[in-house]
Amino acid sequence: MTLRDLINSVDSEQYSDNPLYQKLRTTKPEYGYIQRIQVKEQDGQLVITNAHVGSLGDILTYVIEVAPELNISKVQLLDAILQEMSKGGFSEDEESAFWDDFDNLQKAKIIR
Repeated sequence: MTLRDLINSVDSEQYSDNPLYQKLRTTKPEYGYIQRIQVKEQDGQLVITNAHVGSLGDILTYVIEVAPELNISKVQLLDAILQEMSKGGFSEDEESAFWDDFDNLQKAKIIR
């Protein structure tokens, strides 16, 4: 399942006040890379990797690989991925400006 599939499989009303979810829901998927968002547990904590590499359109196409020993619901999985993607304590305005810039392919190439 890709991140886009996961986003479309949960109840969107549950995330109506989450600006990152809303941005991802309206972003057009791009070709992306053959990347994977990896989810595993380490020291009792969920560890999400590769959720920051590429533009939002790219990230939406990444396949999510969950460690086989994890028993996690789709909502818990999406919550963990959204939390990882929004780390940093940004204000809503800063977060919005960051994601607006992240859709800029020229800047995405520089970040990569």
